[in-house]
Amino acid sequence: MEMRKAVVKEWYGGSCEAVEGYIANFNKIIDENVDAVKAKEIFSLKPKAIIVPHAGWVYSGFTANFAYRIAGNTKPKRVVVIGPSHRFPIQGISVTLENEYETPCGNLPIDRNFSLELMEKFNVQNLEYVHVEHSTEVQMPFIYHYFGQIPVVELIYGDYSPAKLKNIIEYAIEDNSLIVISSDLSHYYDIKTANSLDSHCLEAVHNLDLEELEQCEACGKIGIAGMIMAAKEENLTPFIVDYRTSADVSGDESQVVGYMSAVFL
Repeated sequence: MEMRKAVVKEWYGGSCEAVEGYIANFNKIIDENVDAVKAKEIFSLKPKAIIVPHAGWVYSGFTANFAYRIAGNTKPKRVVVIGPSHRFPIQGISVTLENEYETPCGNLPIDRNFSLELMEKFNVQNLEYVHVEHSTEVQMPFIYHYFGQIPVVELIYGDYSPAKLKNIIEYAIEDNSLIVISSDLSHYYDIKTANSLDSHCLEAVHNLDLEELEQCEACGKIGIAGMIMAAKEENLTPFIVDYRTSADVSGDESQVVGYMSAVFL
């Protein structure tokens, strides 16, 4: 059976024990710092889509986990993970047609039928060589933890129209898919500059404002733009869940990377 092999296991600990340890620690921090009444309200939400970061879990895992924990309250038919290509400068968007997706705690089935639908309806490509991508892979252990062996779809884009991506997102949402948009924010600025640049990203998502998004620096900006467009069409309400930078872990404020998570209800 063809399998999308994990290629950056070290980014999330490498083993099931490490993955579960990370998630238990992230949730312990949440439980100790979020008021119980507020937590009950937050974790009863049922998002249709989330935006999450994709760095190593030691840096961005807490931010991503917060959104996944909320999304874990839903029961989607599948999870569609959409991320930018970092290794290959591709034109368009690609879906993997392998059968399973490897994660440390167990494999996820890939929804080949839905992937083929996307190829037929939206001119999605199948470029297997681009599917060695960390922006999507680091999401899969979270998905396995919160949803078990749910079917997944992995979409990797390069130079691609946000309007075309919007159509894919809407189609998937209307077929009861949970959408995962993968993006980090600004890279390697000092903390003050990073916070300023990232504020445009946060405001753009919060207000569904594409003009504000133009001032945002993000490696998954096309994905965020497509999600904003789809949210407007689907009447979804965005909420920023968490924002921080790598300095929260490293202590180095001279060159930081920004991380945001958001949910769309």
